[in-house]
Amino acid sequence: MHKKPPRTVAAVDLGSNSFHMIVCHINNGKLQTIDRLKEMVRLAAGLDKKNLIDSDAQKRALTCLERFGQRIRDFPPDSVRAVGTNTLRNAKNAQQFIEKAEKALNHPIHIISGVEEARLIYLGVAHSVGSTADLKLVVDIGGGSTEYIIGKEDQPKKKESLTMGCVTMSNRFFGKGQLSKNEFNKAVLLAEQKLEPCQKKFHRKQWDQAIGSSGTWRSIAKVLHAKGWSNNGITMAGLDQLVNHIKQCTHIRELNLPDLDNERLPVFPGGVAIAYATFKNLDIEQMSVADGALREGLIQDLLGRIYDHDIRSATVQALSERYHTDKQHSARIKTTIKKMLEQLDNGCCLSNDHDVSLFLAWAGELHEIGHDIAHSQYHKHSAYIIEHGDLAGFTNLDQTLLSIIVRYHRRKFSRNHFDDLPAPWNTQAPLMTIILRLAVVLHRNRQEFDLPEFKIQMNKSRITLWFPKNWLLESPLTRADLGQEADYLKAAGFKLEFS
Repeated sequence: MHKKPPRTVAAVDLGSNSFHMIVCHINNGKLQTIDRLKEMVRLAAGLDKKNLIDSDAQKRALTCLERFGQRIRDFPPDSVRAVGTNTLRNAKNAQQFIEKAEKALNHPIHIISGVEEARLIYLGVAHSVGSTADLKLVVDIGGGSTEYIIGKEDQPKKKESLTMGCVTMSNRFFGKGQLSKNEFNKAVLLAEQKLEPCQKKFHRKQWDQAIGSSGTWRSIAKVLHAKGWSNNGITMAGLDQLVNHIKQCTHIRELNLPDLDNERLPVFPGGVAIAYATFKNLDIEQMSVADGALREGLIQDLLGRIYDHDIRSATVQALSERYHTDKQHSARIKTTIKKMLEQLDNGCCLSNDHDVSLFLAWAGELHEIGHDIAHSQYHKHSAYIIEHGDLAGFTNLDQTLLSIIVRYHRRKFSRNHFDDLPAPWNTQAPLMTIILRLAVVLHRNRQEFDLPEFKIQMNKSRITLWFPKNWLLESPLTRADLGQEADYLKAAGFKLEFS
């Protein structure tokens, strides 16, 4: 453990329909929930035809985040995880919105992929349901996407995220609250079409228990119970009765369903269409409903990071094994990176933040995975795999950052490639990349022997290396490699000196 763990942690889920926050006390590694906040923001409803979040939806979202922010404003940075899901994955102005959202919340917000969302949802459900089933199917109907996961104990085995949600479906087929049998059938058909490619993967034969984990499933379960249509969670027979009832109405006002929140009403028909298609396509007869979901999964993931079980490190290890990297070589690179970082303390323009050393260690481990595809231009292949792979635990920004460091760890180098990264990475990543470049240059001969003790200094755009007397004279190849590296860095406005 790096330092004393925080006493209180929080997770914020910026969903396409609702924003959620959970605050927990940590007591001897165990969690106790002390606060839950939820607001229906309907971010997905604010996406216009150009895929931009309109100003009204942004206003609702920022007002909500200011309220959340008031509760967690003074929490230390490593005790809060906030993530955006489907709508923020798709919105063209997501980055501009996130900059405002981070100010309102006073904590960083990361966008996660659909598959990473699925992993975290499963983690949340697995820790909140006392299930004895061997294999569990978890389905989460969100505002803009629906996640399907099969897992065993707390490990997800199969994950899928489909772009359909209760908000997007309701907007498309039941605009202004209008209902009709024809439109409902069309909505179910579209959901079935989206599910078809993964029908076999998540079919009834593949699991022992089905669990729903979202507001849509909870609302359906409440309605079925209140109407006496099901007394055992959600059943196919109960869903059939609910669907028949919806098909007889011409407007959501006529639904008149007990225990259904008014706030949920506008997105309920779209959610039911996805639920019905899911039951039909996957041959589900009965489903129980869990309290845990994405935010609980985020808290579990955060606990892992706090207590040194960071899933990202396990992911990096699995990736390096899958692409058969030279373990001894990457270990030497990582040792040299560590020695450099120890010397570059606060006096350097590179932050001595825990994340910097983590990302550089991961880059040291993964920079050669592209060799498995082709030796020529391997750094480009490595970067592509990192950026586009489903890497458990990594946010979209994490993958972009890691891939860009790996992509420019050799050959031509330019500061411009880092300009699109958000602060502080736009200034930190070029320096991190230079550290990886130097470690790779110093180990280019791939020999077993250790490097001599050397000194390094970095000062804005000046890097200086000192080696023991005569060492460079006795290592002409390394000296030539450092000379070539100085030329590459000079083109990017950096000055590398060595003696």
